[in-house]
Amino acid sequence: MKTAASLDHVRQWCVAAARAADAKQGHDTLVLGVGDLLAITDAFVITSGANSRQVRTIAEEIEEQVKRAGGPAPRRIEGLDDARWVLMDFGDFVVHVFLGEAREFYELERLWADAETWAWEDPDGAAAARTVGM
Repeated sequence: MKTAASLDHVRQWCVAAARAADAKQGHDTLVLGVGDLLAITDAFVITSGANSRQVRTIAEEIEEQVKRAGGPAPRRIEGLDDARWVLMDFGDFVVHVFLGEAREFYELERLWADAETWAWEDPDGAAAARTVGM
């Protein structure tokens, strides 16, 4: 079981990942706390891009910004070759960067509908690209 302090770090890194995706125009970015539902990770960050180039750019930015936030490097990255669904496994959290139609097909939000949604935007509702250093 995670301590509150370690879960706070996971939340911070997920926020950094979500804000990085938003800074690169990721669409419908959300963070789901799946730790109570799934034993292997605490959270999913889900976002999508309009084309494969944007999907790759989003994934690269997420990796950079999580490192800047003091987070881990991904243990594994899958899907960069065709960039339809890039899965970045950071251990305590997993980032899914989808091409729009792949996201619609797999519907992770529907599969994990019982998961808690974690806030990642500034309190004023604006995405925090300026906070991420963009």
